[in-house]
Amino acid sequence: MSKRATWSSRSTFILAAVGSAVGLGNAWRFPGLAAKHGGGTFLLVYLAAMLILGIPLLMMEIAIGRRMRQGAPGALRGINKKFEPIGWAATSNAFVIATYYSVVFAWVLFMIVESFKFAGMTGNTEAASKLFLTEIQTTGTTSGFNTISTSVIIALLVAWGLIYYCIRNGTQSVGKVVKITVFAPVVCLAIMAAKGITMPGAMEGVAKFFVPDFSALSNATLWVDAFGQVFYSMSVMMAIMFAYGSFLDRKSNIAVDTLIIAFSDMAISVLAGIVMFSTMGGVGMLDSMTSSGVATAFIVYPQAIVLLTNNGVLNAIFGIIFYLCLVTLAIDSAFSIIEGVSTAIADKFNLPHKKCTIATCAVAAIISLIYTTSAGLACLDIVDNWANSFNLLLIGVLECIAIGWFFKPSKVLKEINKNTNKFKMPSWWFTASVRFIAPVLLSVLFVWNIVVLFQGGGVYGAADGYSLASNIVLGWAVMALVFVSGFIVKLIVNRQKKKGFVEQDITWDDCEDKDE
Repeated sequence: MSKRATWSSRSTFILAAVGSAVGLGNAWRFPGLAAKHGGGTFLLVYLAAMLILGIPLLMMEIAIGRRMRQGAPGALRGINKKFEPIGWAATSNAFVIATYYSVVFAWVLFMIVESFKFAGMTGNTEAASKLFLTEIQTTGTTSGFNTISTSVIIALLVAWGLIYYCIRNGTQSVGKVVKITVFAPVVCLAIMAAKGITMPGAMEGVAKFFVPDFSALSNATLWVDAFGQVFYSMSVMMAIMFAYGSFLDRKSNIAVDTLIIAFSDMAISVLAGIVMFSTMGGVGMLDSMTSSGVATAFIVYPQAIVLLTNNGVLNAIFGIIFYLCLVTLAIDSAFSIIEGVSTAIADKFNLPHKKCTIATCAVAAIISLIYTTSAGLACLDIVDNWANSFNLLLIGVLECIAIGWFFKPSKVLKEINKNTNKFKMPSWWFTASVRFIAPVLLSVLFVWNIVVLFQGGGVYGAADGYSLASNIVLGWAVMALVFVSGFIVKLIVNRQKKKGFVEQDITWDDCEDKDE
C-alpha cells in the first residue's frame, strides 16, 4: 500500500479543520438561537456545551483517525469489526447532507448576483424579502416538482465545480484553498461588524447579544438548542474528522490543536452574532431574527440590507460582501463533507482517492437536482430535519457507546496526549464525557426531537403543508438507508471477495507508531 498523504503543516490541518467546523450555521443559526434564548445566556450555555460535549468528541475522532490511518468506517472497524456499520452510517449521513448543503451553497452564489438588485430597492423591504423565494420559484410545499429554476441549476453546477476543484488533489489542494477561505470570512465579517456597530441603535442589538437573561436558564429548549448547536457546528459524527485526522503526522499535538479549532469556531460564531445583532438593531429589526438559517440569510437579512443606508449602491455592495462571506463559510464545510465520504470509500475498497472524489461529487450532484425544483426548499427542510435532528444524534450515541463502553477510552486518551506538554486532556474530563455525559445528553436530545415530532401529529412541517408521504420518503426512508448502509457495504464486499478482493484487517495495536 502506498504511503498515505499527510497535511503539509500543522497550520494547514488546523485551518482545514476550522474551515470544516465553521460553516453557514455559525453565520445564521448561531445568532438566531442567541436571539431566541436571551443573548448572553445562550453564549454561556453554548460555552459549557462545547467544553462538555464538543471538545472531547472532536479530540476522540481526530485521535482515532490519526491512529488508524483510515476514514470513519475503517477506523472504527480497526477497533472492533462490529463498529464498522456505525462509521458507514456517519459517512452515509454526511453524503445525504452534502446533497442539500451544496444547493444552499448554490443559493448563496445565486444571491451574490441578485445582490446587485438591492441598488434599486432602497427602503423597499417587501421587494427585498420576496427576491429569493420568487427567483427560486418555490411552491413552499413538497408538491410541484415540475418547475426548475435555471438560475439555481447554473449556480449548482458552479458550486459542485468549486467543491471538486478544492479537493481534487486531497490534502494538497485543500491545504492551498483553506489558507484563503478560512481568513476571508473573518475579513468580511469584520467589515460588516464595523459598519453595523456605527449605526444608530446598533448598541442595543449588541447588548441583547451579550447581556445574559438568566430567567432563560429554566427553559429546557435553551439547553437542547445550545448542545445541539455545538454538536452540529463542530463537524463531529460526520466522518469528516476521522478523515482529517487520518492525514495527520504522527507527531501532531491533538490536545492543543483541538482547543484551537473549537475556540476558533466559537470566535467566528460570536463575530457573526455581532454582525447580525448590530445590523438588525441598527435598522430596527431585532425582533425579526429567527433561528431558521434560510429565513435569516435569504429573507430577513435582505430586508436589513435595503435599510442600511439611503444609497442603493452602498447597500448593494454590502449585500455582495455578506453573500461572499457566506460563500467562504459554505465552501470549506461543503468540500470537507465530500472529503470524509470519498476517503471512507477509497480506504475500504483500495481505490484511487481522486476517482472516488469524482464519483462522489457526480452522484451527489445528480441527487441534489431534486432541491432545484419548486418543491426543493420543502424537501430540503425535511431531509435536513432528519439528518440532523435524528440521524446525527443517534450516530453520536452509538459512537460514544462503542468507544466508551466496548473499547478503552484510556487508549484513545493516550493517543490524544501523545505529543503534548503544555496541555494534557484530563482523564476525568475525557472519560466522563465519552462514557456518560455525551451518550446521555445525545440520547435526551434524540428523544426530545422524537417527542416534539409526534406532538405535532407525527408529521414534520404539517403546518407548512408537508404531507405524511413526504415525511416517510424523505425522512424515515432516508434514515433507514443511512443505518443499513454498513450492511449494504458488507454485502458488496462479500461479492467482491469472490472476485479476489482482500478486505483490509487492522487493529489498534497494529497501528502503533507506524505509517503505511
